[in-house]
Amino acid sequence: MREAATALAQFVSALHGIDATGGPGPDQYNSFRGVPLARRDPAVRNALAALSGTVDVEAATEVWEASLRAPVWQGQPVWLHGDIHAGNLLVDGGRLSAVIDFGCLGVGDPACDLMVAWNLLTDESRAVLRVALDVDDATWARGRGWALSMALIALPYYRDTNPVIVAASNRTLAEVLAERDS
Repeated sequence: MREAATALAQFVSALHGIDATGGPGPDQYNSFRGVPLARRDPAVRNALAALSGTVDVEAATEVWEASLRAPVWQGQPVWLHGDIHAGNLLVDGGRLSAVIDFGCLGVGDPACDLMVAWNLLTDESRAVLRVALDVDDATWARGRGWALSMALIALPYYRDTNPVIVAASNRTLAEVLAERDS
C-alpha cells in the first residue's frame, strides 16, 4: 500500500498543480465536490440521525465536528478529481496505472481529493500519502471530514440496495474512527 500511496500522491500533486484559472467551481454538475465542508453539514446530520443504533453516532459526530472546526481553505482553488476511490483506480501488475472517471472534476478545496486516504489506504499508507503531499493539519482534517461525510451519507441511502457501497462506506467509517482512537 505504501507504493499505492506514493503513486496517488504523485497523481494528486500533479492534478492540483495544473493552473485552475477559469476552471469551473463546485456546483451541481460535479456533485458540489470541493465546496467548503460546512455545506455538507445538513446532509451529514440527516445521515447521522438515520444511522442511530447502527454506527457509533457519538464518535462520528465528534470527528465530523472537528472537521468542521478546521479552517476553511484560503488558497486558490485547485483542480480536483473529486471522486478518488478504489472503483476509480486501475491497477496493472499490482501497481496503480490510471485514475478514471472524471465526472466530478472541477476546482475547489484540495481536501476533497484526500478522501482516498481513508476510503482505500491503511494507517501506515495514509501517513505516506500525507507526507508526500505535504498536507497541513487543516486540510488533512477537512479531507477526513470529506471521507466521513461521503461514508455517512452513503450508508442509509444504499443500505438496502448496494452492498458494495455499504461495505466500502463501513470500511471508510472504521478507518476514520480508528484514527480518532489512535
